[in-house]
Amino acid sequence: MEWLKAFVAGFLATLLFHQGLFGLFYLAGMVPAAPYNMAPVPPFHVPAVMSLAFFGGLWGIPIWAIIRRMKPLMHWFSAIVLGAIGPTVVAMLVVFPLKGIPVSGQTWMGGLVLNGFWGLGLAVFMAFMVNRKTV
Repeated sequence: MEWLKAFVAGFLATLLFHQGLFGLFYLAGMVPAAPYNMAPVPPFHVPAVMSLAFFGGLWGIPIWAIIRRMKPLMHWFSAIVLGAIGPTVVAMLVVFPLKGIPVSGQTWMGGLVLNGFWGLGLAVFMAFMVNRKTV
């Protein structure tokens, strides 16, 4: 059951934390695309934001497995760092090249910030879902 909670936490962290911060970047003119992209993506033609949230849920499972037994300060710090590094490295080295999206220093930095904030969101949601003191 805890793994399902980790998936849900990662899914929700994508929709609220990742896309929320992406929206602020968009409003500030820092990114050209709007958040919550509803354009269908292959192969199942689901909205892009739902595909992103699904993968956020998948990432939530291993990251939660790593941080769940850590002491509070390390728990929060590790959620942010692992959230920033893991998804960003895979996105920049695998996903973006496969999709023909250019990778630059700006996309790396944006990915690290957005995904680090996603990691914080994962830890926040897990704190509410699991009977464990993390603060």
